[in-house]
Amino acid sequence: MQIDPDTRAVISHKEAEKPKTFSDMEAAVSRFKGEAGRREEAYQKSVSEQKDHQKVLDRKFDELFKKAKENPDEPPPKRDIDWD
Repeated sequence: MQIDPDTRAVISHKEAEKPKTFSDMEAAVSRFKGEAGRREEAYQKSVSEQKDHQKVLDRKFDELFKKAKENPDEPPPKRDIDWD
């Protein structure tokens, strides 16, 4: 990199050479095939977590609804915005 001392501007620069990530095509292809499997696994995990999330929300709602029926005179729980 060359910098002009008077103007403090970059005169020229040479970008650093990036090393090759793979030495041959077979290694690149095998890595690419492995990544597809990892992506599919991550997707399936996300889908199963989303299904379970709905069940958890349903259980929480049912529990709170049951508490509200048992104690109708009790005020509703405070929300985060109500604490101010």
